[in-house]
Amino acid sequence: MNAALKSALLAVLRPLVRYLVGQGCTYGTLADLLKMVYVEETIRHYKSTGGRSLTDSHLTLMTGIHRKEVKRLREMLAEQGIDIALSADANVAAKVVALWGTQSGFQSADNLPLALPLRAADGLDFETLTRLAKADMRPRAILDELIRAGVAQVDVTDGLIRLMRMAYVPDTPEDKLVFFGQNIGDHLQSAVHNMEQSTPFIERALFFDALPIETLDTIKPELEQMGSQLLMQAHEIVSRNEAVHQPAANANQYRMRFGVYYYQEKSSDEVSK
Repeated sequence: MNAALKSALLAVLRPLVRYLVGQGCTYGTLADLLKMVYVEETIRHYKSTGGRSLTDSHLTLMTGIHRKEVKRLREMLAEQGIDIALSADANVAAKVVALWGTQSGFQSADNLPLALPLRAADGLDFETLTRLAKADMRPRAILDELIRAGVAQVDVTDGLIRLMRMAYVPDTPEDKLVFFGQNIGDHLQSAVHNMEQSTPFIERALFFDALPIETLDTIKPELEQMGSQLLMQAHEIVSRNEAVHQPAANANQYRMRFGVYYYQEKSSDEVSK
């Protein structure tokens, strides 16, 4: 392993290991997961290059994992896999919030989400919004989840439902971890793609060093608002395409992720003091 790759891996692993230590996750647990991922990704990589099926002995040579362990891991992967899906409640709620902020007809003249009745004899209502999101849950159940998460509230004066913020972030530990894995995983996939391919994905960041905390306290809310607006605009652009709503049955299907993030910490010279 060359020095540049080692340095990059350390930068990626340090915050992850710091979190795992805080969660009581030992090195042995992470090592077991790494063995499983090594077997899975080696098989996937070899298939993507058109190679023949790998025997357990081949996998042992390529991964450095004992053949008996390789056999056990292959059987485990074939039976159950290792991915965990986002809960149905979180998936549906996120779709409804995204549509509420971008779907034509659900915004005011200044592009703010309209307050909606739960059900209306004519015109737009919350039930219509959930149908557009192709939700397989009752509208009332979706509304209860948005209220519980602090994303929406029902105005007691007129009974209308108002969207309080333009982002639904689930607060159950399990769903937070799923979002963590999906977002960081795709960000890393994008970065790896850019090192391997000649046509890069967007993967950039703005960096300033040695800023006063007072400055960060002032600009952070504005940056967060800019990030929310960018994601809303991106959702609107993608949603203009009819294929998003009526995908062709035999078309090649791709998924995409487009995101923003913010981070701050003390400069390295301050940390070392």
